[in-house]
Amino acid sequence: MPRYRTRSWRAFEPGAAAGARPAPTANLRILGLDPGSQRTGFGLIDCRGTDYVHVAHGCITAPGATLARRLRAIFEAVHALIAEHRPDEIAIERVFVSRNVDSALKLGQARGAALSAVPPEISVFEYAPRAIKLAVVGFGAAEKAQVAHMVKALLRLDGRIAADASDALAIAICHAHARGLHRLAYAAAGGGAAPLAGDAHG
Repeated sequence: MPRYRTRSWRAFEPGAAAGARPAPTANLRILGLDPGSQRTGFGLIDCRGTDYVHVAHGCITAPGATLARRLRAIFEAVHALIAEHRPDEIAIERVFVSRNVDSALKLGQARGAALSAVPPEISVFEYAPRAIKLAVVGFGAAEKAQVAHMVKALLRLDGRIAADASDALAIAICHAHARGLHRLAYAAAGGGAAPLAGDAHG
């Protein structure tokens, strides 16, 4: 059995989603992660019914460090974020196929470092870049500026947000939208009402 229960919105299957057993949307905290070998964005939101509330956002960096040290920084920072903010679920961008093999390899390593810091009791969900843009902007080929604009509007934020942090918040918002589909599929598959947060990973 895999350690992480990853689910993709683009590959959404009712039977598969039922196994994820998402927790109720009321008072749920989601950590969005946008991994990168140079900068890893993070964004935390609280779901309070149908409302989304910004908690924190930022970027994990280790300027001038070797790749090994940057990966260590990602692991330690994500571990600290989880310990401090105690998210109920984590959403992360799915690795996309790149023509640059070296870049794709480093991105995969950064993603692995981030996921290695996640305790086994927290479910992880993954989303393709196009699905994230579609959920936040309504257009799967939206530009980064459009995504950032909608993130600020949905979370009622002012001022500039770093692109990586904005993307991480968008991933969290995408999961908040999509988890409603997971809950419906869980019920349709015979699971009834979704269990309480404390029982979601049993």
